[in-house]
Amino acid sequence: MLDLIYPPVCGICNKINPKYICENCEEKIEKYYINQIIDYRKNKKMYYDYQIKILKYENIIRDKIIDYKFKEKTYLHKTFEKMIINNQKIYSFLKKYDIMIPVPIYITKRWARGYNQTELIAKGLSKKLNIKLKSNVLKKIRNTKKQSSLTKTERKQNIKDAFIVINENDIADKKIILFDDIITTGSTLNECSKILRKANVKEVAILTIAVD
Repeated sequence: MLDLIYPPVCGICNKINPKYICENCEEKIEKYYINQIIDYRKNKKMYYDYQIKILKYENIIRDKIIDYKFKEKTYLHKTFEKMIINNQKIYSFLKKYDIMIPVPIYITKRWARGYNQTELIAKGLSKKLNIKLKSNVLKKIRNTKKQSSLTKTERKQNIKDAFIVINENDIADKKIILFDDIITTGSTLNECSKILRKANVKEVAILTIAVD
């Protein structure tokens, strides 16, 4: 019934499509796919074990992420979900995990935007992967400056101690997918991973729509 009122559309060309992305647009964005799994287990500077790279943060991908985050085009979450698990290797890798956690935004920002863009996509992904979604475990307790306006060093300091873990028992000894929309320096995701490590999680993989 809902599809009759709000029919599914391709998030790229906005034409009605039950798959949320049409074949023509799939071909158009093919050059932006990375689809890599990077092993960081021997890198002592990183608190996560793996990074899953899906797309380049360029041109049409960048435009669509901005539309999704700042222009209330929430329907795009379906298209991004398709992009993320479109690759069989990525899909199979993600299914090995127990829990998906979206990177939280500060409460006043959530009120202003009306939704957490990462949580919306993570909810859909968790259903498709048949793994649990935990949106009440990681909490942002400090309203930080916009990361994109800062240098790499400033970003690390800006995000330090901005997150806490609650309900630790829900994630202890579990394999976690930590999800965010984009990654640039990785300061936010590394800080969140550090906090999760202190809660005795078994493994952390960071997943984003795009890499800047």
